[in-house]
Amino acid sequence: MSKALTTKVVENLKPDCKRREIPDPALSGLYLVVQPSGVKSWALRYRFAHKPKKLTLGRWPVTSVADARREATEALQLIERRVDPAEVRRAQRDAQSAGAPDDTVAGVVELYNKRHLVRLKRGHDTKSSLDRYVVSRWAKREIKTITRRDIRELMDDIMDEGKLITANRIRTRLSGLFNWCIERDMLDHNPVIGVKRLSEVSRTRVLSDVEVRWFWKACAELGQPWGTLGQALLLTGQRLREVAHISATEISGDLWHLPAQRSKNGLAHTVPLCAKALAILTGEERVPSTAELLFTTNGTTPVSGFSKGRGHIAQRMALIAFRERGEPVEIAHWTFHDLRRTAATGMARLGTPVRVTEAVLNHVSGTGGGIVAVYQRHNYAEEKRRALDAWSSHVLSVVETPENLLALVD
Repeated sequence: MSKALTTKVVENLKPDCKRREIPDPALSGLYLVVQPSGVKSWALRYRFAHKPKKLTLGRWPVTSVADARREATEALQLIERRVDPAEVRRAQRDAQSAGAPDDTVAGVVELYNKRHLVRLKRGHDTKSSLDRYVVSRWAKREIKTITRRDIRELMDDIMDEGKLITANRIRTRLSGLFNWCIERDMLDHNPVIGVKRLSEVSRTRVLSDVEVRWFWKACAELGQPWGTLGQALLLTGQRLREVAHISATEISGDLWHLPAQRSKNGLAHTVPLCAKALAILTGEERVPSTAELLFTTNGTTPVSGFSKGRGHIAQRMALIAFRERGEPVEIAHWTFHDLRRTAATGMARLGTPVRVTEAVLNHVSGTGGGIVAVYQRHNYAEEKRRALDAWSSHVLSVVETPENLLALVD
């Protein structure tokens, strides 16, 4: 197993007579480049349009380990949306070198960041989301040409990815950008005005036992990568990208150690793997990957195109349901995140205490917040294992139970 790159490890790396690229086990495609001169820098290697590409991220120590991983993650997210991060970077450089005033979207966002966002506590988050969704789409357009229709279409596209809340956040951040432009006499109106927020309704979708059966069989028939990913999501109850970006370096024995920089809440998390989950994650034939990615189609970047992958599973579920019932079955729409809710609900049905379920999900809220979060240091290791083992046994029993019997108790 490769040694994790930390500040101390990077500081102690000595130059060689030849240029070296040292992969970061925590993030596929990220490399530390060590020159014979001793200069160290970060680079991301990826594939775009079936061609290998490289993106330079910055020099060490100005760009820290955490900074490099954050920038690489943002670039990989652009790739998932079929946007080349190198092109986005090039557009930003062109905007900066063209001289003031620069009225392109890329140039205005850079100026907005320099003059305003850098002073805000969460300014980096706003800049990252604007780069990912706005600059990648409209980089070279003059900002005064952006219309309400453009914004509606952008929000619709984000919503089609299953990210309704993100669509509303982008609307809010765009409104802030345009208002700032008005204050600086760059615009005379805000095109966000008149674009309504999308209705946010908390999802409650949980797959029934019958649907779990169809889902599991569909995944088994599809195999790598979507079938095995779906099964791993259902058995572990973890977040989509946390599972999709997993590498073999994170698995030790029957434990999956999710590093803090990859978890949504920034907390390191250990997931006990039941026998079936371990077999799914380590026993399948996979695309060779230098970063030891478990779910990849090119060996360089984690699997992407989640909406299409979900569609493949949903289509196969419908086919299996038709085979079992002899007639078309309408299965309500579900998302990959609904599998996490299904696992949590299933564990509750099996008698798992709420605090243990939260520990399994790495979810800090409610019973895990406040004073409990400060003073309660019990990691629930054994309780998590029992909960996940019980959930796995339930799922596998559901798969083996005839569909007509499941329908009677579902």
